[in-house]
Amino acid sequence: MGLCNLMVKFYQALTHEGVSKSEALRQAQLEILQSPRYKDPFYWAPFVLVGNWL
Repeated sequence: MGLCNLMVKFYQALTHEGVSKSEALRQAQLEILQSPRYKDPFYWAPFVLVGNWL
């Protein structure tokens, strides 16, 4: 469920004007870190953007 939550929050952040892919990922990671259930880096650390981050 954690991976799904991260991806949902990532794509929600991308819908906001002026938010880059790297910023959307950062926001998603910070948001799921608010939940004690997803504090373990297993849920948020392995995600890396490849290519054009803008």
